Amino acid sequence: MTFDEALPVIFMALMGISMLVYVVSDGYDLGVGMLMPRATPAEKDVMIASIGPFWDANETWLVLGVGILLVAFPKAHGLVLTELYLPVMLMLIGLILRGVAFDFRVKAKAARKPMWDWLFFAGSTLASATQGWMLGRYISGFGEGWNYPLFAAAIAVALPMAYVLLGATWLIMKTDGELQERAVRWARIAWAPMCGGLLLISMATPWISETVRLRWFDLPSIIALSAIPLMTVILLVAARALLGTPIVRGPLAWLPFTLLIVVFVLGFLGLAYSLYPYVVIDRLTIWQAASSPAALKVILVGVCISLPAIAAYTAFSYRVFRGKATDLRYA
Repeated sequence: MTFDEALPVIFMALMGISMLVYVVSDGYDLGVGMLMPRATPAEKDVMIASIGPFWDANETWLVLGVGILLVAFPKAHGLVLTELYLPVMLMLIGLILRGVAFDFRVKAKAARKPMWDWLFFAGSTLASATQGWMLGRYISGFGEGWNYPLFAAAIAVALPMAYVLLGATWLIMKTDGELQERAVRWARIAWAPMCGGLLLISMATPWISETVRLRWFDLPSIIALSAIPLMTVILLVAARALLGTPIVRGPLAWLPFTLLIVVFVLGFLGLAYSLYPYVVIDRLTIWQAASSPAALKVILVGVCISLPAIAAYTAFSYRVFRGKATDLRYA
């Protein structure tokens, strides 16, 4: 494969990594937002403080991923946004609601603060559900028929549950005391629905897509690929076991969150294998959708500047604000 032929693959990998980082990083703070109604007013302030330094910057990865899709794969960008115009609009409304509520709750009087907390919850739920719907429609290649919307609706329910579990384990890592105890209980409650949704979706995906079915259940591929679901099961069981032990409240409070990140990475690898070499499954390959090699080389220069900068800032912010969340204070 020449460099010109490899360029679309490189950009597809960069776009995939950007979206994976977004799902993990913004996933936990969306999960925290969806857990807000279960907390006391004082605990809500601590929950907001735990994601305050990160949540807005996490969305930078979404911008980067969509930007790569737009400039590197313009044909796919047009097709995807045409099919997903309404859910994209709803997702943006949800993200805007989160941003407005996050800032306005700072200045709100005590009587109005619950309204902004509710809007933060509503925006988080709307953004999570629409992301699940879009993922389901994308995986199915925007197929037509009653089963395709049903499949997308199932992911629209399952993905928020995964975010809630991720958010609860984030709070276990970032808080202590009564709120940490509550986060452990929330994680236990969310674990079973998340695992059940993941199992059903894993079973439904080969049914909804013949391409995926042939790629996963063909010998000898099925033998090698079985490592992905096997490792996923082991990690999820290990995370649940940890939630029932005292050590999760001590030095190993970070471990359930880390295990779930690995689960998301394994899911990403399985999805990447299922889709390749398509940008839109069964409709557009990477090379059919890509811009010209000359354009991709110019774009690559910009990505080589912006991607390390975003990664460095992300790493720096997480290093500076590591450790337990402190009481919420506004200058």
